[in-house]
Amino acid sequence: MNWFFLFVSNFFGIINDNFLKFSIIFIGVTWTMPNFLTQSTVISLASAALIVPYLILSPLGGRLSVKYSKQKVFRLCKLAEFPIMAIAAFAFYFHSIWLAIFAVLVMGIQSCLYSPSKYGLIRDIGGEKGIAFGNGIFEMMAFLGILSGTVLASLIADNYSFSLTAALFLGFALFGYLSTSNIRVKELEPENITDNSINPFKFAKESYFFAKNYSTINLGVFGVSIFWLVGGLIQMNLVIHCLNTLQTTNTAAGLIMATAAVGIAVGCSLAGKFSNGEIKKNMIFAGLFGMTAFLLGIAIFNPPPLICAIMIFLTAFCCGFFEVPCLTMVQKPDTGRKIGDMLAYMNLTIFIFILIGSTLFFIITQFISDNSLIVFAVTAGICLVTLIMFLIKMNKTNVKLCVK
Repeated sequence: MNWFFLFVSNFFGIINDNFLKFSIIFIGVTWTMPNFLTQSTVISLASAALIVPYLILSPLGGRLSVKYSKQKVFRLCKLAEFPIMAIAAFAFYFHSIWLAIFAVLVMGIQSCLYSPSKYGLIRDIGGEKGIAFGNGIFEMMAFLGILSGTVLASLIADNYSFSLTAALFLGFALFGYLSTSNIRVKELEPENITDNSINPFKFAKESYFFAKNYSTINLGVFGVSIFWLVGGLIQMNLVIHCLNTLQTTNTAAGLIMATAAVGIAVGCSLAGKFSNGEIKKNMIFAGLFGMTAFLLGIAIFNPPPLICAIMIFLTAFCCGFFEVPCLTMVQKPDTGRKIGDMLAYMNLTIFIFILIGSTLFFIITQFISDNSLIVFAVTAGICLVTLIMFLIKMNKTNVKLCVK
């Protein structure tokens, strides 16, 4: 049952993040706002608000997971979700875009502080052999949460109801807290850390050099970070592509975006199942090649909505096949309670890359008048460069990825 409650808790945390974020993107943009706040700017701000806390507070999240019970950290942070969602409800009641973005920012802080504890429980529940399976299902539930949050926000945008929106904010928080409270697992004893510094620069440097003692951790952190950079670019760009290029409704746009979440969920689930406790490099290569090919296809041929949705699904499926082996590369080595620091280091790196992606999206859309096809082409280029870098890195260092 511990697997079940962990997966369900992750689902409700992710759905609330994305329901709030996309409610701002679909609904908040219709409120009275300053002229400088364009649709692209609001998308970038809402996305960045979830990122900034990870850049500053990831070391603290790692320290909490090492010094204290991961289950207690997880539960306390989920309890804090109730007042955060109350702030979000006030923002939507008063049509305050800045208060809504502030709620996303605080939600990002809460998620950042419990993320290492949440991911650390995967190994505690499943042991070394359960890491690949746990990561696969864990990420599947996460992207089902993204799917549900995105679709719900788009549906409510076309039939807006404040009461329903506020009820969903608080309801998701309630179910997330209840499922988290039911996790019962034996953990390693917490460690007393003499160095309590949470300086992100010092933490990143120390974590990088610690990870170098293991052959797969830094490479896995880089791979997962690239996954989130690419995923963020696709997610932000699909809003522009569907509404401006394909001329769809908000609901249709939400459904097309949902295919990305479904694709990643299926890809992650199958990758976890087929891994059989191993880290398989062929999955990494196949995932990156497929991501490059399908994104280039969209950029060159600009297919109609149905074909576009299918190609987005296939792109996302390949993303899932790429991500799960990379996640397992980070968690596979036996680092004891230091796994919390390694996961916080991964989070810090991920959100640096996501911030780079958000900045890149903002710059491109400002100079090309929201041309989504060029953004798809740039994203395909990033995937191709990553594929080449992985090939070079693996051949150069002779990293043994298929380990039992």
